[in-house]
Parts: sequence; structure tokens; C-alpha cells
Amino acid sequence: MKATEQTIQQIERAIRKVADKFPTNVESGILTDIHLRVNQDTGELVAFDDDDKEITRCIIEQWIDNKDDDFYKEAAGILRSVLSKQKDTIEKMAILKPYSFVLEDEDHEHLAELYLVDDETVIIDQELMAGLDKDLDKFLEDLLKD
Repeated sequence: MKATEQTIQQIERAIRKVADKFPTNVESGILTDIHLRVNQDTGELVAFDDDDKEITRCIIEQWIDNKDDDFYKEAAGILRSVLSKQKDTIEKMAILKPYSFVLEDEDHEHLAELYLVDDETVIIDQELMAGLDKDLDKFLEDLLKD
């Protein structure tokens, strides 16, 4: 599933609404993660805090009645991409660090860590890390041969 321009704009708008709830000019006093729940049938994207209090909600039209088996994996990729683009906005939110954006399904099951906001830690995308074990093993093997 390739995200349409409209899908990206809808997600960006939802993330901005989340950031607006935690303005940068307010002292960081809240300890929470942001839980993004997506519904494959209704296309809903809902953001919640740790107390299950709704922050914002929108409908992603492209996701309505999506029957793809790998829907959540593809949605996670799209969400990660949008969050990365809005890095400056989300990293200034008035939430105590570290905090995460987490993907959940409509049954509230944790599916993926989308973005971690921390001054010292960075999560590298899994696609970037694919095959790293094999590369490191080959490197070590070649190094030990010499």
C-alpha cells in the first residue's frame, strides 16, 4: 500500500493536533507515551495518552475497508515516515523524555514502536538493519582470516 498525498496530509494534520495538546511553551510535566490506534475497517486513526484519554481522531480514507494482510506493517511504515518528517515538531512537545509513539490495533494490542523521543537514544528503522547480522558475521570472519 503506497500512501496517497491525501493520506500523508491527514496523518500530518493528526500529528500536529497531538503536538498542539503539548505546546512547547509549557514546562514538561507530563509523563506519557502517545498511542496511535488504527482500525483497518473504519480507517480511524486515534491518538491516546497512557491513561487512555483520547487526544485526537481522524479518518484516513485510504485505510477504510482495507483488507491487506500486512496492513499494520505498511501503516507502521507510513506513520514512521510522517513522524520522521515532523521530527522538529514532535521532539519539542512538552512531555517528559523519553516518550514514544506506539502503534496499536483496535484491540489495544501493541504492534510496533514507531518513534522514540529521547536526547540520547535513537531507534534505527528495521529495514535499515535488515541483513546486518550476516554482514557483521562476514566481516568478523574475514577479519579473523587475516
